[in-house]
Amino acid sequence: MLIRSLALFVITVLNIAPLAAKENILAFSFGKGVLSLSAHELLIRPDAQTITIPADVSYRRAMTYRAVPLIGLIGDVGKLGFHTIEARAKDGFVSQIPVSLVMQGASGGSVAWIAIEEPKAPWPNLPGKQASAGPFYLVWQNPERSAVGNEQWPYALAALTGVEDPVSRWGQLGIDPALPGDAKERVGQASFIKNCIPCHRLNGAGESDTGPDLGRPMNVTTYMTSAGIHALIRDPKSVRTWPGQQMMGFGADKIPDAEIDALIAFLAYTAKR
Repeated sequence: MLIRSLALFVITVLNIAPLAAKENILAFSFGKGVLSLSAHELLIRPDAQTITIPADVSYRRAMTYRAVPLIGLIGDVGKLGFHTIEARAKDGFVSQIPVSLVMQGASGGSVAWIAIEEPKAPWPNLPGKQASAGPFYLVWQNPERSAVGNEQWPYALAALTGVEDPVSRWGQLGIDPALPGDAKERVGQASFIKNCIPCHRLNGAGESDTGPDLGRPMNVTTYMTSAGIHALIRDPKSVRTWPGQQMMGFGADKIPDAEIDALIAFLAYTAKR
């Protein structure tokens, strides 16, 4: 009887150990040091709520989540000392999200949430993928209020870090101060940071290697026509396709034609510098 009890104890321990090792952790670095919170620790926060996203960008349908407001995780904005939240995903996607965009949620703008996949209620797989958007996913309520872009919905989150704004971090993204405020190059610069830098570097600027560098070894405007780049942004598969292709197209509601023209102008500008 004793031997049987010991055997059951060992089996129980072995079954529990793997579960503990697989606990999902999200790292936060908004000041001193790194704070690592588990899914359980986030779910039991007093500000955790059940929210519904009517048109989820990644699932392309309505989704309901248990989530924590990102504003509540950031802390005292006046003492932050940074202007951008770098949202790093497990697959190499790295979105640069302005703190000002997040803070608009406190004054009628889009509200950012960190959705947490509950172990007892796993999310479905993403369309065309063999995994869900979990275990952590940055989602937005009323994204249209603050013109939140598709690339500002990073899923499979691993870490959120407070950093300098991209132009300050990477001088190669800079533009001559003499250019007017409404210059195409400036509009294109903002579009690149919002829509492209999560996957593409530009002359080394950026954190992700998901897609090719658009400036090295040759600037994309040197070997592709404006019409080709325009078509690639709208529907990548209409220009080139391969089995491992990940890029999705951007509709006119996300990047208008005039903004694509500005983006191309910015890329061409960086090629001349």
